[in-house]
Amino acid sequence: MNTSADSSVLIEVRDSAVWITLNRPAALNAITPDIVAGIQAALDRAERDDIRAVVLSGSGRAFCAGADLKFVRATSGEDGQNVSKFLNSVLDMMTRLERFPRPVIAAVNGLAMAGGLELLLCCDMVIAARSARLGDAHANFGLLPGGGSSVRLPRKIGPTRAKYLLFTGESVPAEDLVAAGLVNEVVEDADLVAATGRLVAKLAVKSPLVLRRMKALVDDGLEQPSAQALRLELLASEVHAHSADLKEGLAAFVEKRQPRFTGR
Repeated sequence: MNTSADSSVLIEVRDSAVWITLNRPAALNAITPDIVAGIQAALDRAERDDIRAVVLSGSGRAFCAGADLKFVRATSGEDGQNVSKFLNSVLDMMTRLERFPRPVIAAVNGLAMAGGLELLLCCDMVIAARSARLGDAHANFGLLPGGGSSVRLPRKIGPTRAKYLLFTGESVPAEDLVAAGLVNEVVEDADLVAATGRLVAKLAVKSPLVLRRMKALVDDGLEQPSAQALRLELLASEVHAHSADLKEGLAAFVEKRQPRFTGR
């Protein structure tokens, strides 16, 4: 296991995935510059290595309770420039996480609030412990979102549900957000790591090229009219027809064996 400089983020390669664990349990894994730098370092590692997925989780009783408000207050200054710099670094990190060219899974234990919810929103899939609670707490402290919850949350669960969470600042059980489409699966607390590992195993045998291109098609397609998105899908399929992974998949089908994808 590798860690960031002050161990505020743990980085471990396990079963074809980089597992990123926020490691400030006493502070409910609240986001600081060290947390931002640690996640960026983990994504650097995932890009360098033959990694099939990224898992993001938290240590202790929280996934992430949001930005460290003590840090924000101490560094805000009179003109707010330090806060602006911090928020920009958070947004850059979350945007990179959202656009990362491999599947990103949130394994949510405990609280995911404010910036923690924003981290979760940047992930492709969410597995939550039964005790997990999710919400946007910015309004509770006179804050506006700075990591994307006012944009990503309505697109994930619809504006009416999103406004309720944004306006009230309440947290709700993760199970309540399965039907809304934000959470894929809720498992018993003791099974969270194993359930996440099972999902990683499913992804690890798929073509990494296909998953990368599928992720881009889905994310880009959400921002475009359907007709344009369908044209781009067709173009991508025409390009993909020349890939080694497609040839390997077809050969494996004919030969009745498991394909051995290389990502090319």
